[in-house]
Amino acid sequence: MNSVIRTVHRWTSLVFSLIVASIFAGMAVTTLPEWFYYLPLPPLAVLIPTGIYMFFAPYFSGRQDALPAARGRA
Repeated sequence: MNSVIRTVHRWTSLVFSLIVASIFAGMAVTTLPEWFYYLPLPPLAVLIPTGIYMFFAPYFSGRQDALPAARGRA
């Protein structure tokens, strides 16, 4: 499950970055329709929960070696 979430997050971040880059490139060329500025929102709606999951997953994994820095080991 964790590898699926990481893969979805990775590909969605690529799509999000391409959309944002196309908005900036389009703004340099012409005036874009307003709906074009809403295109990054669906990928962002996927990135937020998957990013939060990946951030908090080590804290709730139950493994003792998941957070070595928390016990003073770096």
